[in-house]
Amino acid sequence: MTCCLSRGWAALAVMAISAFLATGPAAAAAGATSHSARTADASPQYAKVSNWLARPSQPKKKVDVFYLYPSSYFKTSPSEPVISTINDPGMVAGAKTSFAQQATAFTTVANVYAPYYRQADAVTVLSSPIATQNQIIGGTPAHDASTAFSYYIEHYNHGRPFILAGHSQGSNVLLFLLSGYLKQHPAVYRRMVSAYVIGYGVTRSYLAQNRQLTFAIGANDTSVIVSWNTEAPGLTITNPVVNPGSIAINPITWTRSERPASAVESLGSQLPNAAGKLVKVKHYADARVDKRRGTIVCSTCSVSLYAPGKPGGFPKGIFHIHDYPFYYYDLRHNAAYRIQHYLSTHNPVTEVEDRSMSRSR
Repeated sequence: MTCCLSRGWAALAVMAISAFLATGPAAAAAGATSHSARTADASPQYAKVSNWLARPSQPKKKVDVFYLYPSSYFKTSPSEPVISTINDPGMVAGAKTSFAQQATAFTTVANVYAPYYRQADAVTVLSSPIATQNQIIGGTPAHDASTAFSYYIEHYNHGRPFILAGHSQGSNVLLFLLSGYLKQHPAVYRRMVSAYVIGYGVTRSYLAQNRQLTFAIGANDTSVIVSWNTEAPGLTITNPVVNPGSIAINPITWTRSERPASAVESLGSQLPNAAGKLVKVKHYADARVDKRRGTIVCSTCSVSLYAPGKPGGFPKGIFHIHDYPFYYYDLRHNAAYRIQHYLSTHNPVTEVEDRSMSRSR
């Protein structure tokens, strides 16, 4: 089965990929070391509604999702700063598009909160050495995410369990949130249902350095990290968002074995039709864990349509921007399943009750 890609959506996808990454190590990360000095605005104030992409005014679900969008800021000239402003028009527009394609998978099962955060130019980041990447992402982007999450916990969460979700740069930032704020606040971490760190590799070395964190092994384990990066079969090229030692879970079977899951087993993808409207496509994407590469291999989706390898973009066969869409309904079902299991095995204490008990002591 195939799905038509509208011209408008295709153009947007090509622009996003082309802007996201220079194809080889020769792409210079000019100005990367000056990212802190060239940040244009002060730390965002998350009491301002305008600094939230999504903030339910009347949350009705028992569980929240805290979502960080993928790379949406792209320098258009060398003189522009490596770090965006909080209200950069291009970043804001890209964040809204990504929310529609990704975060809506959770809206039927949770209250979705999504802050704007100052992003790093992805070309600069991914063409830099790992140490420089960590310096850049662990700086302003991680600072903003931690500040936003702290504000969310204090003012919006009210003791509810929550899911973390991100993609690409958003997932990279989530790794800093998990190893930083959540490590420092174990009582908050215990309310985490799961962390969907999709589109950026979670490595064994990262887990070894953060032993309080666990990678998922099944469909309903909780307080775990869930991650995958999708590729076509037979790739030998380097995937720029998958570091050595990365782990992947199958987004159809929710296991880490290399047993293939057929497209018939999938609950469905969400892809644009000829008119550009996102629609459900049944039985489109299969999935198989490749433990050697630390990725998910998809053999049924069109490489020419979804991963053609345009110049200046991701290499041919890397389905990066489709990590969510290919397994959209599998992800929605899994989030609901993990939530159900968490609620059946935990008795969350509300923030109000926590404070009352603290006052009574």
